[in-house]
Formats: sequence, C-alpha cells, structure tokens
Amino acid sequence: MQTDNSIAAVYGLDQKSTIRRPLFLSGVSAGFPSPAEDYVDRKLDLNELLIKNPAATFFVRVAGDSMTGAGINHDDILIVDRSLEAASDNIVIAVYNGELTVKRLKQGDSEARLVAENPAYPPLVISEENGCEIWGVVTSVVHQF
Repeated sequence: MQTDNSIAAVYGLDQKSTIRRPLFLSGVSAGFPSPAEDYVDRKLDLNELLIKNPAATFFVRVAGDSMTGAGINHDDILIVDRSLEAASDNIVIAVYNGELTVKRLKQGDSEARLVAENPAYPPLVISEENGCEIWGVVTSVVHQF
C-alpha cells in the first residue's frame, strides 16, 4: 500500500551527554579491501556531526513512501533545523492543509510547490488557501538496515 510521506512522531533534542566514538583516519573501501590503519584520527560525537544548532533542532519519524527517491524511507528519523531558511530544492518539513509532511521545496517564478521524490505522488501547490507553513529544513536522515 502506498502512502504519502507524513510524520509519525516529532521528538525534541536532549543533548545532556555526549558519546564520542573513534573516527579512523583512513576511509573504508567500498571496492577492494584496503589495509587497516591502527590509529584513530580523533573521537567523533554524532551530535557534533549532525546537529549544528541544538536550540533549533528536532527529530521526526517518517511515515510513508513519497520520499524514497531521496533516500528517505518509512520509519527513518529525520534531523530538522528550524534556524535554516528554506530554499528551493531543500527537503523540508511543512504543515500542509493542517498535516505535517516531508517534501522537496520547489520555488519558481509563479508558484511554490512541495514535491515528492516518488512519481506516484503529485506535487502540492503552496497557496494561501492551504495554509502551508515550513517548519524546518531536513539536514540528515538516519535509517537502519
């Protein structure tokens, strides 16, 4: 069953602690294996990597399949920054007709649209009648295999 991407849950950011894990100096080969290096470049905290503005950051869980072409799947967690100004081609969290959704923002000369990354879903035209409000810009997606 195909369903439009909507938001299953919204989570606040709780950055009380940090968990730093090793970041190895050499990359991991996606082709032929390469010799492993035995030292760590530095410790990396995922908060440091994924969250640029903690006070304006929140998380949402995705429900639906309208953004699979952008690598966003059902049950993924999106990291959203409210401090960023939405621009054309950004993936955004928006309230459209009173419901939260995740879509790509497309701004043209005559109209703005929220566009799915799945051809089964038509674009949503932004107008005064549908009361669209952009809540934030998606900066990262977290999904498990």
